[in-house]
Amino acid sequence: MRVITGAARGRRLETLPGESTRPTTEKVKESLFSAIQFDIEGRRVLDLFAGSGQLGIEALSRGASGCVFVDKNTDAVQIIRRNLQATGFSACSQVLGADALTYLTRPGDRFDLVFLDPPYAANLLLPALQKVAPLVNDGGIIVCETEGDTVLPERIDRFSVAKTYRFGRVLVWLYRYDPSSEEVEKL
Repeated sequence: MRVITGAARGRRLETLPGESTRPTTEKVKESLFSAIQFDIEGRRVLDLFAGSGQLGIEALSRGASGCVFVDKNTDAVQIIRRNLQATGFSACSQVLGADALTYLTRPGDRFDLVFLDPPYAANLLLPALQKVAPLVNDGGIIVCETEGDTVLPERIDRFSVAKTYRFGRVLVWLYRYDPSSEEVEKL
């Protein structure tokens, strides 16, 4: 696994050994970042269920202003820290060893770009999506990676599905801020 482009282009990233963590493939990552390439610079990012931290690191490499990485696995936390050190992004990052859903109850944190890629079988995606949406600034984006047969709501809070991308058995959901959803809720 490597950083695709930007300040840390070509840097190899360490991953968790074994089968317990499923990293986003380079093909999926490259397509995802092509879709959001103009929505990264200067943004505050949350990489929830971060694993190796590759999605947040890619965003930092492409000009995001900062990233919070959250993973409850202590080995993942150490790998994220090493990957940040190797790419030079430690100073603009915060790494937390915490349960993702518990983290989302903290007051005060706001984001512009969120990556949600929990373990597929854990049934954490929808609860995380519901809890994170209110923490995303107007104009923000929420990216979810799921198994291909997963069904998510078309709207969540102020966000609507803008596009889905299928990569074999993987489905990527791109939620974008939708001001018209606020009007619907007011009716």
